[in-house]
Amino acid sequence: MKTTIGERLRTARENKEMDQASLAVKAGIVTRTLQRWEKGEQVPDGVAITRLARATGVQANWLLTGEGEMYPVPSRPENVYTLPGSNRRRVKAVDLPLISAVPAGKVATLFHPDYVDDYVTVDDVKDPQAFALKVKGNSMSPRIEDGDVVIVSPQQDARSGDICVARVNGEDTLKKVKFEGNYIHLIPLNPEFDPVTVKKRDVNFVWKVVKLIKEL
Repeated sequence: MKTTIGERLRTARENKEMDQASLAVKAGIVTRTLQRWEKGEQVPDGVAITRLARATGVQANWLLTGEGEMYPVPSRPENVYTLPGSNRRRVKAVDLPLISAVPAGKVATLFHPDYVDDYVTVDDVKDPQAFALKVKGNSMSPRIEDGDVVIVSPQQDARSGDICVARVNGEDTLKKVKFEGNYIHLIPLNPEFDPVTVKKRDVNFVWKVVKLIKEL
């Protein structure tokens, strides 16, 4: 059953056997604000989500989206990776324009779609408007790191859980997205970075990332 941020926050607090006043003090907020969040009257921002997650011992991504494990789980060794299955088939290779860069950190300077730096060759991309962007920053590491290249498809619908390039008030960022009512949550994969919640009306576009080219 789908839950709200407020319901997950209350569950996390009660599992920690904390009352609202105690959690508010630990998270550095006022009790009334916490009460509004638990009732669903307001939505906490990314900084508050991170503080609440630390105070209750849950994962920030779970608290924000309801996805993944509620509590941290031991990570696999850094040198062990899961490889996807391979279905051998003939695909068409295409050359896509490599355009400027997109920040994988805080929302920053936008890329310029009219300026082509280079071209990259990829296969199985059917969107004629697709293009490539070089990543700057580490908020999406270790899955997407500084220097990697992402292939963006403006024609494909972006859904919750997708990694996307989003333009917010004229500035761009690369994040996992979560759509919730009138809000869009921009979620970094690197736990050292805070998620950001923005209003849909402030978002110019959300374009889905369909491929990743790793920097080796």
